[in-house]
Amino acid sequence: MSDESSDRQIWCRYAVLPGEVAEHVLISISDGVITAIERGAPEPTDRSTAPERLDGIAMAGFANAHSHAFHRALRGRTHRGVGNFWTWREQMYAVAARLTPDNYLALARATFAEMVLAGYTLVGEFHYLHHQPDGSPYRDHNAMGTAVIRAAQEAGIRLTLLDALYLRSGSGRPPTEEQLRFCDESASGWVARVRELANSDVRNLERVRIGAAIHSVRAVDAPSIATVAKHAHESGLPLHAHVSEQIGENDQTMLEYGCSPVQLLAQQGALSPSFTAVHATHLAHADLGLLGMAGCTACFCPTTERDLADGIGPSSELVAHRVALSIGSDQHAVIDPFEEIRAIE
Repeated sequence: MSDESSDRQIWCRYAVLPGEVAEHVLISISDGVITAIERGAPEPTDRSTAPERLDGIAMAGFANAHSHAFHRALRGRTHRGVGNFWTWREQMYAVAARLTPDNYLALARATFAEMVLAGYTLVGEFHYLHHQPDGSPYRDHNAMGTAVIRAAQEAGIRLTLLDALYLRSGSGRPPTEEQLRFCDESASGWVARVRELANSDVRNLERVRIGAAIHSVRAVDAPSIATVAKHAHESGLPLHAHVSEQIGENDQTMLEYGCSPVQLLAQQGALSPSFTAVHATHLAHADLGLLGMAGCTACFCPTTERDLADGIGPSSELVAHRVALSIGSDQHAVIDPFEEIRAIE
């Protein structure tokens, strides 16, 4: 990768700019940040002093806002025959049980490298594969997260590691055997582990930041949602959660709390401009208003949602409520930002 600490100029024969494809564009960069864009810049003639040159069509890199890197190992295995989200999940558990920090490093690195080749330059990794298969911690409590961070560094992609709290299999039910390695003992234990990671050598790495995630209201009880939201707010972390991905999730939340997942998240202080509702497939009208008033973002993963989540969510309605949209490749059956965008209504 180029040295982000130096000043650079790139001359583009064509560049995709807001509202147009412009010709002869000179882009100035300082410390990895675009500082100026000049349309109609003369074509460089002196190669010894000329800026870098791109003769194709240049465009900004894509952000992949929702990734589970280890799901990439399921490609080609889960699209045979018939099934649904719940049958797919059993195969996902089987893959998760075989991963170690070493082989996860190799898998995540390959997944991130494929993203770079597809045009992604930033990934939000929704990370809940924390401990050993029996649930006991590694000597380094963040060994799996550290493997993901190293993989992103080696693949050359910016990373936000969205460390996810996972506590249970559903309302009043402890985690299953397959879920033990996802789970911290408590929300306060999760906070301690995430702080340990944030205060490690990670803080000295370029292109890496730590974020927070609530796996889902199915997997985290209400008081623990509040704990994660409080930590994210006080620490200035982005906060993501799977939201209303399945109708069954909505039904379970209504039985347990008498409200929708979005309403529960709002009650526990999770909604803010730093919050991203992932999937947001089965939303009530009141949910749209809550997300919009809080300034939230919704992340759609259409190539996954059309397979596993009973369809793609109400993108037009969300935009009408001033909820910004982002995309993610999620299960990585396809890693192609253009395909994700084409699949959104």
